[in-house]
Amino acid sequence: MSQTVEMRVADERVTLAALFLGFLKVSLCGFGGGLVWARRIVVERQRWMDDQEFAETVTLCQFMPGPNIVGITTCVGSKLRGTVGAVAAVSGFILIPWTVGLSLGSLYLHYTHLAILQNILGGLSAAAAGLMIATGFRLLMPQRSRRTAWLFAALAFSGMAVFKLPLLFVLLGLAPVSIAVTAIAGARAS
Repeated sequence: MSQTVEMRVADERVTLAALFLGFLKVSLCGFGGGLVWARRIVVERQRWMDDQEFAETVTLCQFMPGPNIVGITTCVGSKLRGTVGAVAAVSGFILIPWTVGLSLGSLYLHYTHLAILQNILGGLSAAAAGLMIATGFRLLMPQRSRRTAWLFAALAFSGMAVFKLPLLFVLLGLAPVSIAVTAIAGARAS
């Protein structure tokens, strides 16, 4: 964690209300997952974490079961305020989307046959894919000077997008190798 983030966390204890509202904003703005907005709020706006720490949190949450964004929400809340912080952050994250999701889901099931609804969802999915690609690049930026980081990112992308491998296989295959390569590079540097 950077000194700026450490000093801010030490000087100003993040309130439970701030965690609740911060992740409520993530959920309201982050249709389709929220990773883009989670990074924006946690790193850029609130400065609760720096880029490196957020990228490490995302990496950890890739290995946890369940939606990554819920894991990120839990980790950030827990880091800043312990168990009660995790509860506050997750509560803020799920409150309105859960309600809206149930309402829209029932409407969608009722009107699924309408062509305009299918066109709207098709357009939204393309925009969401673009946001995810942009966020992936932002998460890789703290590692931009490491060629091996780019190599493993390209291998993961190829495994998923080109070869259509399941996420679990890509993670289980690349994680041990990337950890070993990073450890070897770190040993050589010292």
